[in-house]
Amino acid sequence: MKIVFATGNEGKMVEIREILKDLPGEILSLKQLGITAEAEETGKTFAENAEIKAREIYDKLMAKARAEGKEPDFVVLADDSGLCVDYLHGEPGIYSARWLGHETPYEEKNRQLIQKLSEAGEGERGAQFVCAICGILPDGRVLHTEGVIRGEIAREPQGENGFGYDPIFWLPEYGMTSGALPREKKNEISHRGKALVAMSRLLKAEGLFQETGF
Repeated sequence: MKIVFATGNEGKMVEIREILKDLPGEILSLKQLGITAEAEETGKTFAENAEIKAREIYDKLMAKARAEGKEPDFVVLADDSGLCVDYLHGEPGIYSARWLGHETPYEEKNRQLIQKLSEAGEGERGAQFVCAICGILPDGRVLHTEGVIRGEIAREPQGENGFGYDPIFWLPEYGMTSGALPREKKNEISHRGKALVAMSRLLKAEGLFQETGF
């Protein structure tokens, strides 16, 4: 059974493969399959957007399988994740990747987020990363999981072990940002790690994979 993850983000694929390394089967990216994702993220929640992305790829793969007269041997996974800042009333939220435009480097997005919190006092810098995972099984059934991690917006970027908003997501209990955490620890506690581990358990409960470590 193959797992197709509906993303073109190579940094994200590195994390996904590490987190799911004990799950049997290939974990393939859209790039490996030569598929382009075109779905518009019109959902109002992370879960809705994750399902929109998963459904687009599932439909494409099913059409290909039918044309070739093959039984589907894949699970499609997709995620939608983002940073929700308390001081900004939950922004950028589901628009995290699109905030200030897709082409704007995250260095600039992070700089502007820090600037927006320049007037925030102690106790007003709270934030959370949220990740929703949608899985579509070969028979078309849909599964959902979600992971959340709380933290704060740092006063300056720190670390190079992540991507996106990781360098400004401060974790008080570790005394560093998620971008400075060792990769193994980050995968263990992150929003994406929690959501992916929960999804792997649901997939195994469906009998699609043997229990191998989770």
